[in-house]
Amino acid sequence: MLGYYFQYNFVIYALIVGVLVSLCASLLGVTLVLKRYSFIGDGLSHVAFGAMAIATVLKLSNINILVMPVTIVVAILLLRTGSKTMLKGDAAIAMLSVTSLAFGYMLMNVFSTASNVTGDVCSTLFGSTSILTLDMEEVILCIVLSVIVIAVYVFFYNKIFAVTFDETFCNATGVPATRYNLLIAMIIAVIIVLGMNLVGSLLISALIVFPALAAMRLSGTFKGVTILSVVFSVVCALSGMIFSILYSTPAGATIVTMDLICFLIALLVGKLIKK
Repeated sequence: MLGYYFQYNFVIYALIVGVLVSLCASLLGVTLVLKRYSFIGDGLSHVAFGAMAIATVLKLSNINILVMPVTIVVAILLLRTGSKTMLKGDAAIAMLSVTSLAFGYMLMNVFSTASNVTGDVCSTLFGSTSILTLDMEEVILCIVLSVIVIAVYVFFYNKIFAVTFDETFCNATGVPATRYNLLIAMIIAVIIVLGMNLVGSLLISALIVFPALAAMRLSGTFKGVTILSVVFSVVCALSGMIFSILYSTPAGATIVTMDLICFLIALLVGKLIKK
């Protein structure tokens, strides 16, 4: 039965995009969780929703023209202020998240561009069938951006590793921690914008956090956690999308459910191993 669906290009496109987005999210997820920046992913996804609402009202042919730059700029601002005032940063992110959601929803209602605004908002927040209606241009864009993200991560792996654990030592040894934090922020913003079609703006942070947390239950090294996180994320994305296609469940919610199941299994296995 599953083979029947693979004859359609839109299914292949959806699986390719799903795997690439999940892979990229899991790479940076380890760093965000270890640096206790995981909440930034949630905040940025809400900012992206607000930017998407503005792009929709302006009737832009390609919403990423606005959404991507806005999300990247906000990510950089959050990381720059967060490094100096992290205690206040959490409150700033929470305030920004709520404001962006409210502003975006208000815009989409006041300047309604569709007959079913509630449905559009729900689809944007929780993901929709848009992942199954991708065209070749969108798939190519996702592939190009994903390759760039993976290449940057691999090339700067040692620097990202150092910044993750000890920024003070990095600065003392001549490695500009602030610069690499900004690089991480830009990559996170790109991943969030790419992932909104897959799981929606409210669920994108799950792709970043869950695989990393599951991997940490089973490995004690940065490289081991990163590799396991990638494996868990890709497997959960594939299984979630296949389940969604076969049983007509929401793609985003199904993938997040798979991530949760994976985390619970890893948690159980980790406790058994320690015994």
